[in-house]
Amino acid sequence: MPLTLTLTEGVLPIGKEKEAVKQITDSLLKTHHLTGNTVMTPNITANVHIVPKGFSFSGGEEFLGAWAEWKVPSFALADHAIIKQHFAEVTEIIHQLSDKKQPKDRIYLNVVHAVDGAWNLDGIAMTNEELGEAISKG
Repeated sequence: MPLTLTLTEGVLPIGKEKEAVKQITDSLLKTHHLTGNTVMTPNITANVHIVPKGFSFSGGEEFLGAWAEWKVPSFALADHAIIKQHFAEVTEIIHQLSDKKQPKDRIYLNVVHAVDGAWNLDGIAMTNEELGEAISKG
């Protein structure tokens, strides 16, 4: 389940990106009751992209932003209560790690769901049912 964390340069102090990824990963696992799951934990991956100042925009104007986007199977982050909890936690994580300088209304989150059968785990394309079976073993 890849996470793409995109930050305008300066949103987080240098070196806080790793901590952000760790805390966001832990939040996803916790909200899905998968903390410590040996199958899911190593299959949550992340990329951090730092956008130079002057290359992030809101309403056509330069600004400092933070974006977190998950790509997940269709059953993950599908329950509205889980989404609300996780998104609130991620917003707070970024806000706190920015030393409370990044306004919460400039932290954006979204989820992209894969179609059933279009998820690869351990080199094998799996259906939601197969993926659920694999995760239950962890």
